[in-house]
Amino acid sequence: MKPAALHILLVIASLLAARQNICAQDPIYTQFYAAPVYLSPSFAGSSIQSRFCANYRNQWPGISKAFSSYTASYDQYLPLYNSGIGFIATHDRAGDATLRSTSFAAQYAYEARIRSSVFFRPALQFGFGSRTINFSNLIFGDQLIRGKELPSLEQDLAAPINYFDIATGALLFSKKAWLGTSIHHLTQPKESLYANQAIFPRKLSVHGGFRLQFKENPFSKRKTYIVAAFNYQAQQNFDQLDVGFYLEPSPLVVGIWFRGLPTKNNGYGKPNNDAIAIITGYNAGPYKIGYSYDITISAMETPVSGGAHEITLVYEWANKRNIRLAKRRIVPCAKF
Repeated sequence: MKPAALHILLVIASLLAARQNICAQDPIYTQFYAAPVYLSPSFAGSSIQSRFCANYRNQWPGISKAFSSYTASYDQYLPLYNSGIGFIATHDRAGDATLRSTSFAAQYAYEARIRSSVFFRPALQFGFGSRTINFSNLIFGDQLIRGKELPSLEQDLAAPINYFDIATGALLFSKKAWLGTSIHHLTQPKESLYANQAIFPRKLSVHGGFRLQFKENPFSKRKTYIVAAFNYQAQQNFDQLDVGFYLEPSPLVVGIWFRGLPTKNNGYGKPNNDAIAIITGYNAGPYKIGYSYDITISAMETPVSGGAHEITLVYEWANKRNIRLAKRRIVPCAKF
């Protein structure tokens, strides 16, 4: 291995070592590679095309008004500057009190060629967010005494918050494999709606995988790939591992994923298993449409939680120059 490539891997390893300093959980998508710039700012401009992504997740629909998450992003490769830029907006709603979190961010990733087909992409993200809550759907103790029709005195103690946020990421990839990491909430902004100083804990993600092509069928022009991938995430006391694989008999995509850490106890005397996800997708020219369903295998079980539904839409387009560039530089990540 060349010294430059070894140095990059040591940088990634040092970020992993920072796990001990990583201490509220952000929305998590099953189809995280269909929300690439949400996973890491290093994916900004990684498709060498103009790309728009939209993602929707309905978490635990069996529980009334549990969690709904929305993400929309646009990213673009700038070949003259070996750079990618991205813009992302996220919105999350939780519970009867309609706790709402909204954020907007801009991203920049620089792409360095390490070898003829090996690239490294360090990146930064700068964002702005807000959090609000609707008290009209809650009943507090003082209202039981004073009357439910009167507003709670608790409302005067809470106020919407706004915050500035920074994230960073790094991605190393070749034609067949990739390895990356990202850390969000580097500034650990305040997240509490009350006067105390509760903060957003930093979130670590380590992700990677490889893509292999089956032997081509001489009677068909269609190519079939198998993609194996993983994504480890940790935030405060929470961590999880998503691991799975896809089959891509173009234009279809089918995959299965496991989420959890079975070797780790969840605190209730049971293995930390969360869900098995089934993913299907279809590539229609510049469009990619995906759907996934999470089968809950934790103590909550699917009949109670309702699992989780997720829908993604990706649209990519490119000018002729970028199409020529794509022939010698392709990120092999999974599509969903």
